[in-house]
Amino acid sequence: MKPNISLVNAVFRIACGLTIMSAASAKFTKKPWCRMHLFYIFMGALKAGSGILRFCPVTYMVQNSASGNNEQEHQNR
Repeated sequence: MKPNISLVNAVFRIACGLTIMSAASAKFTKKPWCRMHLFYIFMGALKAGSGILRFCPVTYMVQNSASGNNEQEHQNR
């Protein structure tokens, strides 16, 4: 797995992910019956994890689909 996001982007993802996780955790302790806070905690963890690994699956798919479209255009010519 090769990193596909820059270091600055990774630091920003880690900071945003941890912020989302901490805010959602604080809300979840006040309203534990609300399941939406668990969703936000999970989304924050995904964002922080992609920053730690410096790999984003969405970026990978977009880059591969863009290169795949260019290859098809060249083959059709």
